[in-house]
Amino acid sequence: MSDSSQHVLSELGFAVSQADADLVGEASIIPEMLVPGSPRLRTSILASWADHLSGLLAVTVTAPLVPVTVELDVHLFAPAPGSGTMRCVAKALKAGRSVFMASVAFTSGDGNPIAVGGGSFMVAPDPSLRLPPTLSLNGPPPVQSLRVPLAQRAGCERREPGVAVLPRSDDGLNSSNTVNGGLIALAVEEAALSLAPGATLSSLSLRYLRPVRVGPAVATAEVRSGLGQIEVRDAGNESRLSVLATARFFEGR
Repeated sequence: MSDSSQHVLSELGFAVSQADADLVGEASIIPEMLVPGSPRLRTSILASWADHLSGLLAVTVTAPLVPVTVELDVHLFAPAPGSGTMRCVAKALKAGRSVFMASVAFTSGDGNPIAVGGGSFMVAPDPSLRLPPTLSLNGPPPVQSLRVPLAQRAGCERREPGVAVLPRSDDGLNSSNTVNGGLIALAVEEAALSLAPGATLSSLSLRYLRPVRVGPAVATAEVRSGLGQIEVRDAGNESRLSVLATARFFEGR
């Protein structure tokens, strides 16, 4: 069983370190991180790592105020590996008063390019939100690793073809006390993949319109000619639209 006091995404074993002005993240790929029925790492996990590293870089500019994700994207050169080590480097592109932007690059343990992406952030509208005064950019990987498939750990369920539901849980929140954007990427991926059996995502782009405050987050996908369009709504908050996303697929890989 997982420790509910530990954040869901911390169980992915993502270790972060500083390299001059950049941030570097590394993790070992384990079977629980793979797309169900596929030997490939989930693209949503790459998105969550990109969000995490980019968000930490944003913190260096916005602290003590909390940055929130506005846009997030990941694009793979080829289907992701299913084992070995994944390395991610995040670089600041724009560090303005209102908007922060970062790029991310993923490589395998032996240095082969896997994916590129980026994240955009703004300061949370609620000025009462504050970051912990002891927040550190460096830290060892968590002792505990993911013991069940990620979707099961997060409670994300495919309710029907094209629909995935992610509950709001205390161990799946962000610094704004709303549903973590990386976990929302998981719900988006699950909704899209439910309409494309045997496929994995080659590209994932998310636009965060408003936070999922109440939950559950309900992701609804439509797929045409290999392009998925996904809406995420906060079911407990009048089903307000929270995220718009697009996804493309590696067919049958």
